[in-house]
Amino acid sequence: MSDQDTISVYNAQAARYAALTDEDNSADPQLTRFIQSVRQGGTVLDLGCGPGMSAAVMAQSGLKVEAIDASTEMVKLAAKHPGVVAQQAAFGELDATEKYHGVWANFSLLHANRRDFPRHLAAIHKALKPNGVFYIAMKLGQGDGPDRLGRYYCYYSEDELKQIVQDAGFTVTESYLGSGTGLDGSVSDWIGLATHA
Repeated sequence: MSDQDTISVYNAQAARYAALTDEDNSADPQLTRFIQSVRQGGTVLDLGCGPGMSAAVMAQSGLKVEAIDASTEMVKLAAKHPGVVAQQAAFGELDATEKYHGVWANFSLLHANRRDFPRHLAAIHKALKPNGVFYIAMKLGQGDGPDRLGRYYCYYSEDELKQIVQDAGFTVTESYLGSGTGLDGSVSDWIGLATHA
């Protein structure tokens, strides 16, 4: 994420967003599967971690968790969770090589500009160890632009997202569809893809 308006919204709404998402993440079936697919005690990255709810569950499971977010206020919240090492960074600052056993990008890369998206996926692929796992969740749709709160979103169809992820070198193993209410109050359809490098 590099759009300053989007970051500003998250900085201003960090506490409200944390309250909205402060549910039992350990019951999230996609997160449970992700944790189970990473080797015990492995190192993972929560990319665009928000207030760090998912990162906290990963740490509780025994994984070594690094978390990054472009919002300084979100990073402050994420860093409060035991076992979570959180720092402020944008997607484009990921430059690790074969460091992680897994990368979790749960509704974060939907804020990335369409032209930058393949580059971010390439960086994630490079950051993963061989056969490392990658989970991505995005909102379904077409086009791009701000939501009611002014956050930038880029939307993809199911087939389009799968193709782009595969073009980046990932093998898609599972896909999940659902819908949910976001911070702006709107209900959106979404897709989650479980993949490996």
